[in-house]
Amino acid sequence: MSQVPSIENVQKLLSRAPYHQWLGLKVIAVGEGSIELTAAWREEWVVNPERGYTHGGILAALVDLAADWAMVSRTGRGVPTVDLRVDYHRAAMPGVLTIRGQIVHFGKQFSVAEARVFDKEGRLLASGRGTYLTTPPA
Repeated sequence: MSQVPSIENVQKLLSRAPYHQWLGLKVIAVGEGSIELTAAWREEWVVNPERGYTHGGILAALVDLAADWAMVSRTGRGVPTVDLRVDYHRAAMPGVLTIRGQIVHFGKQFSVAEARVFDKEGRLLASGRGTYLTTPPA
């Protein structure tokens, strides 16, 4: 893709998926090989009602989404995940989450991107790296 897509265009693409709508994803910034999103915290994310923290699967999904959508500035489309690794650094408590994704390597067939999830105080909650199939569709 020759130019970075607008925030509005990426938001429109991202919002097509009901799961992304449910996550409350909002595009904050799109750069060359990068994206910043926010996710509106939901009560349904809680895994432990006594402690109130968010299920790790939600954090993993956010890592995957941000890394995947960082590819939009290069491909103009979402790309399938081939492999994903997530590290958890602290419990995610109620509040809006910020997720930043960045391409690490863009290849002809496979590409690699990283993402980090932060809480409302800017503390790192989870980070990860994914491999994505970026071969153009036939």
